[in-house]
Amino acid sequence: MLQQIYNKVKKLRTPVTVKRFLEECNARGFGLEVVAGKNGLANVVEEALLHRPGLALTGFHKHFAVKRIQVVGLAEHAYLKSLKKNRMQRVKGLFDQGIPCLVVTKDLSVFEEIREMAAECETPVLRTEMVTLEFLRKAGTLLEDLDAPYCNLHGTMLEVCGLGIFIEGPAGIGKSETALGLIKRGHALVADDFTHFRRTGNATLMASARDQTRGFMEIRGIGMINVTKAFGIGVLRGEKQLDLVITLKRQEDLDELDRLGTPRECECLGVRVRQLVLPVALGRDLVNLVETAAQEYVLRASGYYAIDDLDARVKQRHAEV
Repeated sequence: MLQQIYNKVKKLRTPVTVKRFLEECNARGFGLEVVAGKNGLANVVEEALLHRPGLALTGFHKHFAVKRIQVVGLAEHAYLKSLKKNRMQRVKGLFDQGIPCLVVTKDLSVFEEIREMAAECETPVLRTEMVTLEFLRKAGTLLEDLDAPYCNLHGTMLEVCGLGIFIEGPAGIGKSETALGLIKRGHALVADDFTHFRRTGNATLMASARDQTRGFMEIRGIGMINVTKAFGIGVLRGEKQLDLVITLKRQEDLDELDRLGTPRECECLGVRVRQLVLPVALGRDLVNLVETAAQEYVLRASGYYAIDDLDARVKQRHAEV
């Protein structure tokens, strides 16, 4: 079922505008201010990367990364300061390329020529007190997150035995009830019913809840509960990497029952993830089964497979006989 859902999910990408970049940066304490060109905040950063203009300031624009956010640090600022007659020409040459915005670090002064060209070209100029390398590192990571493809899926995401486990299945099969039982055993909730996934640059999937529903669960017959109020703040996780997908399926709907735990995978946003299908039937303890599945996943990740161990013992016994 999950693979069918994934095949229908549109891989979404929200355009990274300068305004969005500015807001997200300041939400993380970057201290960015708009010093010129505020009419261009809707500019789209077509390549969600940072670039130091370097040779472009000398007038050489071949292979210039024009679609990226340009960063002026101490070296670039010192070079522009050394220019006397040609500063406007070099600044104009940079802005004429159509850059989305320019960021000045270390709270350096913004030359009047830059202010004039920013207003004329409607290209925002931002400034921060952060040193250049720190800004490049943190803002680069932020841009990667903002540009990451994402999708939203129905299901419950948990941290069980340190693993990120996504429980999915048809409505009413017991996803939230299973999650509640795991939380009461000391495991943690990431998202209930509606989970947001994003793909990172190193091809992993990170799961989280929507801000407005984070920490809430709907339990049939009880209603809405706040898990942090009921069980404490320690049972909630903000974001977790997806390691294992557990699909709950009614036993009568299974074509065949896998008795050996044959490894299988599903795909989401181009990332392959280990998948386990658990039959749901009257009397089956899903909480215990999901917890055991997590522990078995850890063992297999370490290289131990129970079926191989058993097979070796059987063969050894036959050899002795």
